[in-house]
This record gives sequence, structure tokens and C-alpha cells, in this order.
Amino acid sequence: MTSAYAFFRLPHTDRYTAVEGEAVTFQELGQLDGQQGFVIAPFQVTADQPVVLIRPDRCTLHAVQPAEDLRQQPAVDVPSVSADYHTDFVRFHEQLVSGTFRKIVLARSAEEELPDGVTPEMLFQRACACYPRLFVALVYTPQTGLWLTATPEILLDGCREQWRTIALAGTMQLTPQQLSGEGETVCWNTKNIQEQRLVATYIAERLESVATDIHEEGPRTVRAANLVHLRSDFTFRLDDSTHLGQLLTRLHPTPAVCGLPKDATFRFIVSNEHTPRRYYSGFMGMLHPDGDTHLYVSLRCMNIVGNACRLYAGGGLLKDSQEELEWQETEAKLQTMRRLIK
Repeated sequence: MTSAYAFFRLPHTDRYTAVEGEAVTFQELGQLDGQQGFVIAPFQVTADQPVVLIRPDRCTLHAVQPAEDLRQQPAVDVPSVSADYHTDFVRFHEQLVSGTFRKIVLARSAEEELPDGVTPEMLFQRACACYPRLFVALVYTPQTGLWLTATPEILLDGCREQWRTIALAGTMQLTPQQLSGEGETVCWNTKNIQEQRLVATYIAERLESVATDIHEEGPRTVRAANLVHLRSDFTFRLDDSTHLGQLLTRLHPTPAVCGLPKDATFRFIVSNEHTPRRYYSGFMGMLHPDGDTHLYVSLRCMNIVGNACRLYAGGGLLKDSQEELEWQETEAKLQTMRRLIK
């Protein structure tokens, strides 16, 4: 066991929680049954990428610092599609055209350098100030390294018997004229609508055998930074909250970060994607079987190593996906983290 810490700020709040304690590892999500603490889980659990739980030996509440004067970054030209992304897109898209998969998510990464004097804690405070709608967390364990995320996607949220999750998929970038609102004027195309429906159907099916009083609302348009997504909300009851690890095994990874069929697309991704995802598109947050649980999918995140950081983003591919448009979507998602680096 080794010491670790996590700072996290829930959406629409002005305080963050600092959790410090011993880090313990697990090789299966089911082993989280009955556990309490801050969890950071990878996309694929391996011996080198375990599920890590930070015991809440010390928890303190802090005020989020006032917002810095972060200038709106000027528009920049989107770089050309990289050779690695092109190779991956062709390989992934072939599986959709052939009918092997209905949906598959393709991820990529980009490396950036931190300016002198910019610390991870500063990036966390900037993310809290810039993204009030998002779950923001800065997490360090010796097993995972240091990660920062600002994500809109709930994996599991609730307390005792009352729980909720969401189906979040489909992405569009807001125009400058739309930034003053919540995306009310966005018109969704068929590709995005179909992608979100696939995710919602999957979640409903996964909940049927373990939950009761399942209700779905949506989809509706929700804003996350300068992007909007389609979101459906699921509320449900659990008669026994001591088996949250088993429920997480059923939910993770969702088609929003993996694909359909789930097992086949998961195996294809880990065997063929150029960028090892590590803890990107896993999940993190507080787990408490008898208290408040707040677990979020680790999207819009970076891994910080010294003065360098690796940013991650991905997008869902369907049969009619176009390579250039999918590349542009990942660039827009990378901007969520790039904006924090001055």
C-alpha cells in the first residue's frame, strides 16, 4: 500500500474535496463491492494498469479559487490527419462497412509541454474555473501516475437505493454565435442521433437484470465546454448497494467509449489502436455503498509527467463516418485540455 491523493470538484459547485490516503489495487471491478474511497479505473484492467482505490484517510473541503483571466484562445488551423490516425480509421471503419461492428470508438493522443511555472494544481484550479458544468479531478497514485480530467459523463451516481447514469454520445462544436447559450439552436444529424441511441439502448439493457423502477428521459442537448452532446438520463433503484462493483462491471466500458458489440469491439480496440488508452476512457470518482457515490467516465483528460502532458480524445465511428470530420471532432475535444495550458 502506498500514499496517494485526489482533488475533485462536482459540477455546478464552488468547493472541491481533497482525499488523501493509502492506495490499494484490484484486478477486477467486481472487487470494488463494499469498498469506499476515490477510485481511478483504466479502460482495460491489466497487471500494469490496475483499478486503484484511494482510502479516504483524510478528507478536507476547500473553496475553488477565483477564476483567472484566461483569454479565449484564437482560432487555429486544424492540423492534417496524422498517419497513425489514418491507419487506425481505415482499419476501424472497415469493420463497420463489413457489418462486423455497429459502432466503434477510435481514440488518439497528443503531447504538449507545460510552460515554466505552471503546476498541476494550477491546471486543476483553471479547469474548475473554466468548466463549471463538468466534473473536474486531479488524481495521483504511484500505480497510475498523475491525471487531470474535466468530463461531462456520469457513469454511476447515487446513494443507497436511488441511482442514476446517463447515455452521452454525439458531438458538435458550438459556433461563436452559439457560445452564449446552452446549444439550444443545434440541429443534430442522423449519425449523431443514431450513435446516442445505440448507447442508450445498451444501458437500458444492462440495467434490466440488476435494477428496478428504471426510467429514461431524453435525449436532450447538453453543453460541455465549447461542445454539445446528446444525453439521456436513467434513474433506477438498487435493492442492495453492496454490489456496486458488479454493476460497474456490467456498465464499463459503455458503447460511448468502446462500441457494439461490446466485447468484440473492446478486444479490437486494445489490439489495434495506436494509442494505448491507459486511464483515458476509464472512470474515476468517489465510491461509497452507503453514502454518496459520484463516478464519472474519464474523458477530456491528460496524463502529466514532469513538464510534459499527454492529452487524449476519441470519437464514435459509424458506417457513414467520414475521416476528416472525425479527426476534427477529436481536435475540438483536445482543446478542452489545451485551453488550460498557457
